[in-house]
Formats: sequence, structure tokens, C-alpha cells
Amino acid sequence: MIQSSTNEDGVVLDPFCGCGTAIAVSQKLKRQWIGIDITHLAITLIKHRLKDSFGDAAKYQVIGEPVSAQDAAQLAETDKYQFQWWALGLVGARPAEQKKGADKGIDGRLYFHDDKSGKTKQIIFSVKGGGVSVPQVRDLRGVIEREAAAIGVLLTMEEPTKPMKVEAAGAGFYESPEWGKFPRLQIYTVAELLNGATVKYPQTRANVTFKKAAKHEGPITKTRSFDFDADDS
Repeated sequence: MIQSSTNEDGVVLDPFCGCGTAIAVSQKLKRQWIGIDITHLAITLIKHRLKDSFGDAAKYQVIGEPVSAQDAAQLAETDKYQFQWWALGLVGARPAEQKKGADKGIDGRLYFHDDKSGKTKQIIFSVKGGGVSVPQVRDLRGVIEREAAAIGVLLTMEEPTKPMKVEAAGAGFYESPEWGKFPRLQIYTVAELLNGATVKYPQTRANVTFKKAAKHEGPITKTRSFDFDADDS
């Protein structure tokens, strides 16, 4: 449909872009594009899809997502689930597939492989928009044990206190057969993530959290397109 109804360098608008099929096809066919979706979950999925298919050749701007800690705090106050999805997107994690209010201490997961067994290891995430203290860290330690997770990560708007750091350190290390030790319980603030901090884990291959889109083969022209994230209003 895009190929037959538009020309190269024309503009394709998808106001409900969801998983980003129209966006990816427009990029492949050298069209400019505008994609709109109201959820940060959809935006994260599309960003992964463009990265997997086109690498750094897909140039776009996301309008409407937080770009500062202040923006993130406002999102957390307005809609905690959108905040969770956005924060998980910063670390490449997938939201837990549970009903709202029944997360059992897990807001997201990320998967990796780090040995020859082929066994998939998991990292579990807990996202807090505010009000964090030692009990939240202690609860996450319990969830790590219950889920037999390799690593647990607390993402928070607030700076962790010294007792929180001590509690996290008490969780010990995850030991990778080939890649050494990694803290088993890690704490990151939104500000740190926005400044480039990344979760520490064996990255022997691209994370397997999201199903990879097929890589596009062939010439790609640079685009001036925009990925437009509208808000609920």
C-alpha cells in the first residue's frame, strides 16, 4: 500500500503506529514518516525495531517522552504505569506480563545468555517513582531468590540512601562462567540512566528480551523523519 500510494521522499503518517510496521516499511522504502502512539511501551518497541533493522541509519526524533528527571517525575505523578514502561525502555527491559496491581514485585524483565549451556538467564526490575527505602531493597532481594534470577535492579526517581546501598551490597554477586562478577542487586536513578548509566550484566550477545526484527539489506538513505509520541489528551 505504501509503495503504490506514495513516492520516494514522500511523507507517511501512521496515527496509531503500535508495533511500527508502517514506520519500518516507510523507512525501508525511503519515505519520510511520522508515527503517533500514546504509550511508551509502543515507542520502546518501535525504537528497538528500527535499531535492529536499520542500525544507526534510521534518523528520527521522539517528541513527548521525558528528557530530564523533572519530566520523568511529572510522568510518574501523572501515570505510574506509563512511567514504568518508559523507565524500562531506558534499560531495554520488557514490562512484566501481568495485570495492573498484580506484579508480585516484578515490573519488568530482561534476558541474556552468558555460557555454553544455552540456558536463558533473567534480570528482574522493580520501578519506583518515589518513596523508596531499605524495605523496598529487601523486598527485591526476596524476589530475586524466589524467581531464581541472576540479577535484580531497582530503578528509582530518588537517590538511594547509604542503608539502601548496604542492603543491596549484601545480596552479593552473580558470577558469570566467562565474564566475571556482577552485583546481584543494582540500584539506578532515572537521572543516572538519562546520563548514560547502564545495567551491569554479561552482554555476550544482544539482549534477547525483544524478538529481533529482520535486518534490512540494501541501500538506505538518511531520513529527516520524526517518531511523534502524542499524550493522552
